Amino acid sequence: MTSAANPAPQPVPLWQPDSDRIAAARITRFQAWAAERYGAPAEGGYPALHRWSVAELDTFWQAVADWFDIRFSSPYTAVLADRTMPGAQWFPGATLNYAEHALRTAEDPARAGDPALLHVDETHAPVEISWSALRAQVGSLAAQLRALGVRPGDRVSGYLPNVPQAVTALLASAAVGAVWTSCAPDFGARSVLDRFQQVEPVVLFTVDGYRYGGKEHDRTDVVAELRRELPTLRAVVHIPLLGTPAPEGTLEWSALTSDEVEPVFEQVPFDHPLWVLYSSGTTGLPKAIVQSQGGILLEHFKQLGLHCDLGPEDRFFWYTSTGWMMWNFLVSGLLTGTTVVLYDGSPGYPDTAAQWGVAERTGATLFGTSAAYVMACRKAEVHPGRDFDLSRVKGVATTGSPLPPDGFRWLHDEVREDLWIASVSGGTDVCSCFAGAVPTLPVHIGELQAPCLGTDLQAWDAQGRPVIGEVGELVVTNPMPSMPIRFWNDPDGSRYRDSYFDMFPGVWRHGDWITLTDHGSVIIHGRSDSTLNRQGVRMGSADIYEVVERLQEVRESLVIGLEEPDGGYWMPLFVHLTEGAVLDEALRTKIKQAIREQLSPRHVPDEIIEAPGVPHTLTGKRIEVPVKRLLQGTALDKAVNPGSVDNLDLLRFYEDIARKRG
Repeated sequence: MTSAANPAPQPVPLWQPDSDRIAAARITRFQAWAAERYGAPAEGGYPALHRWSVAELDTFWQAVADWFDIRFSSPYTAVLADRTMPGAQWFPGATLNYAEHALRTAEDPARAGDPALLHVDETHAPVEISWSALRAQVGSLAAQLRALGVRPGDRVSGYLPNVPQAVTALLASAAVGAVWTSCAPDFGARSVLDRFQQVEPVVLFTVDGYRYGGKEHDRTDVVAELRRELPTLRAVVHIPLLGTPAPEGTLEWSALTSDEVEPVFEQVPFDHPLWVLYSSGTTGLPKAIVQSQGGILLEHFKQLGLHCDLGPEDRFFWYTSTGWMMWNFLVSGLLTGTTVVLYDGSPGYPDTAAQWGVAERTGATLFGTSAAYVMACRKAEVHPGRDFDLSRVKGVATTGSPLPPDGFRWLHDEVREDLWIASVSGGTDVCSCFAGAVPTLPVHIGELQAPCLGTDLQAWDAQGRPVIGEVGELVVTNPMPSMPIRFWNDPDGSRYRDSYFDMFPGVWRHGDWITLTDHGSVIIHGRSDSTLNRQGVRMGSADIYEVVERLQEVRESLVIGLEEPDGGYWMPLFVHLTEGAVLDEALRTKIKQAIREQLSPRHVPDEIIEAPGVPHTLTGKRIEVPVKRLLQGTALDKAVNPGSVDNLDLLRFYEDIARKRG
């Protein structure tokens, strides 16, 4: 028991920035400037700045717009005219253009020849695209889009890998005021059509195929099907990544990007749609999430320029595909004058250490990856700090799932002791982070550093009461500029409201379990709609995975908690084993003992079942809720959208389990 006189000791951080690093951080300079201009607290460091940013929300976002010199071509009448969620009104009256800001560095003669993009794939050395070259390509392509009749609000789509042409197409679309949307070329035709048919694009940019894992993958048949099934297309632009000639009736990429034309940036309202992203869509059609030019511009300036501490001297690498929101986030690195590294290929080719090789070859200063990749490196006994020159990497950021404590330790031990480890958490829904990177704060094992600026992040119990040091629902009690302006084809807004505002009206509930610690950090426990509740004790599935997948024999796992009609509770653990491992009694005992000792005796699974694999969404997230529905007896076609999973056959395995139990 502690008292005010004897408070609980604070945990010892794994890493903390030294005074020089804190002084040099852009967020430190921003705080001093905002204190002078906008009344922000000059003392108290990040915690004081965060409290001010949520208490004085309008003033904070006005300061962000001022600090980053947002070019409003017509003035705003208020910062936040209506803060009701959903439907908050940001910067009414203002007009601007996202692409204009992304290409602003090209206007500086001293920087115009520097690399804006560094493109790397599995076979070639990095290729540079300068700021002036990128701006020229965007100018030419935007003019050609206008010539094709593309107008503000029209949708432009890309079936593209993470290549420079995808960035150019996004920026040219934004320059015109069109609405960008993209899918990665490993998506099958049905998955792409489930997304693109909702938004009815007028232009499709597409490759003939892609390279992955040392092999070429031809996509010409898929592209032909997309062309047939998207009747709204006025033009298809062919990008010959594999060197094939343009099919009949398509336009050549090179012909559209070679004119000497100054870019014209359409000045659009702050809430004009910039792009459409898609939720995982595990049931029904994927949600088509619309975010605004102004909202993304402000949120990404804040996130990249303050939280990620990026500037002109940096090189920003995040392993991602164009089907994941992190690609859009990566492209926004251009806003801060940063060189963006685009890697097109397998994360583990020719071996597990591949991404560290990309970081070395490109001189990356901020290296973003997934928690799953970090844990795969640990299991494969990769030694990045020993085998690669990572001297320029000042931080490693992870997302996609919670980074387990062992992942923190491994990065600290195997990359560098003086390494900023930024585990971040957000979502496609806001194309940003709720919590994560703060360059001036310590890093504690298994914890995200802090809630982000302007984000009133709280953990609520079932009655809607804030809790500290306890597991609660992740809620955001004030609007963020990048929250969706709407879902596509949701005219009355009901699907939008049901997705985030059903449990706590007027408050964003994200669907994750979190704990806010007494020292200001955040712990993510996994999805709240698949949380395990044994004897009233709640446990996030991520907690189970962290313990089980630490075992050398387990490649991946999936745990499900089922409330049964008789009031019972069945909790099976499915394990996908590493090659040569056998699920015998000894391994079952080992798994149960690990959970009992490291986590909770209440959360030892009722059964451990070997599975041929763990199903994922197309963006790599484990599919828990649809498997839960299958095990409850829901038919496969009702439990999941077949086009949203990476391997439909795997789901039939879980359906068979339900049938045998039935």
